[in-house]
Amino acid sequence: MTSRQAARSLRTNSTEAERVLWYHLRAARLQGYKFRRQTPLGRYIVDFVYLIVEVDGGQHGEQQAYDRQRTAWLEGQGFRVLRFWNTEVLGNVEGVKEVIVRACEGGAPSP
Repeated sequence: MTSRQAARSLRTNSTEAERVLWYHLRAARLQGYKFRRQTPLGRYIVDFVYLIVEVDGGQHGEQQAYDRQRTAWLEGQGFRVLRFWNTEVLGNVEGVKEVIVRACEGGAPSP
């Protein structure tokens, strides 16, 4: 499976938290910032990108070393990376949006 096919599959099979956040990010709804979802970057597929926003479920507690390596590579490519837990998105989407907006306003978009 190519990375484009994998990204398409991830878009089709999004988690509830990803669907909730995508509703707020899509179509430049978040103060005009245009995000893309499930986008291949290098050997990774990121959840959302203008700056990179990752929504993590419980499995990420068991793969912290992998996530650190992935984040380091993405930041090395010039991207800003924000991570939120599913519970944060589902329980406080307004707060998550506020953090994302502040990060977007803090500098130029990722490459």
